[in-house]
This record gives sequence, structure tokens and C-alpha cells, in this order.
Amino acid sequence: MSKTIDFYYDFISPASYFALVRLKEICTRTGTTINYKPMLLGGVFKAQGNTAPVTVPAKWEWIKIDFARTAEYYGIPYTLNPHFIFSTVNAMRGALWAISENRIEEYNQAMYQAAWAEGKDLSSADVLIDTLNKAGFDADTVMQAITRPEIKQALITSTQEAAARGVFGAPTMFVGDEIYFGQDRLDWVERALTDQINA
Repeated sequence: MSKTIDFYYDFISPASYFALVRLKEICTRTGTTINYKPMLLGGVFKAQGNTAPVTVPAKWEWIKIDFARTAEYYGIPYTLNPHFIFSTVNAMRGALWAISENRIEEYNQAMYQAAWAEGKDLSSADVLIDTLNKAGFDADTVMQAITRPEIKQALITSTQEAAARGVFGAPTMFVGDEIYFGQDRLDWVERALTDQINA
């Protein structure tokens, strides 16, 4: 039986970027397929009464150091985005379009590369168009798709479903019904996937 892991994410989260890079390696080792679950992190925060780490100055200062440390340790290209906090609504709507087109892997790569390796502002339509074109997408097609009511509603619905499942931040992963939160819990994710192999 094929194994899958549900991966809840938003491009606003550098921790999700780090997690995805490592999760792909884990999935290769364990024969697991990633089931991508785009959501709006701000909507999840609101639904759960949570707040962004940036709102706690001492925590944010530590997180900035920890992100840089994590990127260096794992050899992941990273820069603290000077436009943070930027809107990801259109980029996340585009992720839902990419899923429907079976192009989500390359789409995620393009968006995370732009946001957290190149420090670009994904809230800018011009940046989004440039990023899409450089990644081999037809930007006109994507930009038209994300204006469609069904795509807009799909992102609202996916965010609501994430919160209803108990998601309170990003990245969040589910192996079966077990929830794992944070890019620093991937060892536990791999253990759960390996246990499935040995079961």
C-alpha cells in the first residue's frame, strides 16, 4: 500500500520551506508521497486564537537566528525576506491551481525559492508574474486562474479544513491521524513513516 503524508503550508513560513526540502528527502527514503495542503496561515492563526512569532519581539529575535542556523546546517539557500510580512493570498491560490494541473512540485519550488532564497515580495503581482515566467509557467494563465471564484473559495475552504483538523501553525504534517508540527519534528515524521514500512 502506498504511503502519503499530508503537508499543510503557506509560503509566508520559512519553517515550511526548510521542512519541505528535508521532507522530500525523507519521502524518497521511505517511499512516501506528499499530499500538499495549501492554506492561509493568517486564517489558521485567527481560527485557533494563535499569533505569529513576529508579534513577540524576544521570540522573533531568537527565531531569526534559528532560521539562519537551520539553513546553514542543512545547506538550504536562505535569506531573511526584507518584505516580511508579505501577503501570500495570490501565491497560495496559485498553489491550488498548480495542484489541479499536476505541477505543484515545481510551483512550490519556484515560490519558496523566490520568497526565502531570493527575498522577493510575493504580494507583488509583478514579482509573481516574473517568478512564474522564469519557472516555466504561463503567468497569464495562472494570474487569470487565481481570480476565479472557485479558486478563491477553495483556499478559504482549505484553510477552514486545516483549522478543523487541529492545524495551528506551519508546517504541520499528518502521518495517518498523527499530527506533527514544525520543521524540527521531521525526525519523528520519518520514524512514523518507517514504522509504517515495518508494520
